[in-house]
Amino acid sequence: MYKHQSIDRRRRSLLALPLTCGAVAIGAEALARSAPPPPPEVSSELPGARLLGSGRLTYFLFHVYDARLWAGSEFEVRRFDQVPLALELEYARGFDNADIAERSIEEMRRSGPIAPEKVTRWMAAMKQAFPDVASGDRITGVQVPGVAARFFVNGRLTGEIRDGEFTRLFFGIWLSPRTSEPKLRQALLAGAPSGS
Repeated sequence: MYKHQSIDRRRRSLLALPLTCGAVAIGAEALARSAPPPPPEVSSELPGARLLGSGRLTYFLFHVYDARLWAGSEFEVRRFDQVPLALELEYARGFDNADIAERSIEEMRRSGPIAPEKVTRWMAAMKQAFPDVASGDRITGVQVPGVAARFFVNGRLTGEIRDGEFTRLFFGIWLSPRTSEPKLRQALLAGAPSGS
């Protein structure tokens, strides 16, 4: 029992402490040449989407997840919340769904205050959409701008949160200039059109 609690505390600490990104931005041409095909849920939700960038989130020496950003040709950095896109996270370690939801709310608050009733509603919705994750699991969030965020776990639809404000703030965790991980943001946007 004590050993299990100790492991849980360590997992939570990885989410609760500031994380550092071990991401390296590469040029758009090199990215296009080496890009893998989009996963089936991205191809289905966003036909024609291409990989804009990818990066790795680490905490000291701990690999937390790899992130990939998929979008169509209409993507512009300054309008990230107004275009369809998909963000794919492939986890390198396990986390409880409650910890993922709590950390998401903390990061969303970087863009401004969130009313307590919304926090309660969004926490419940995220806990339903996100299962506990293990190493190798993928969570893909698809942004339907101003309408909803759809979530897939290992390619299977697990939930949709129909709230434009939630959608903007959630994807802003990674794409907003106010992100806590600017290096990861830079890596995800490596293939975005210059000047946007």
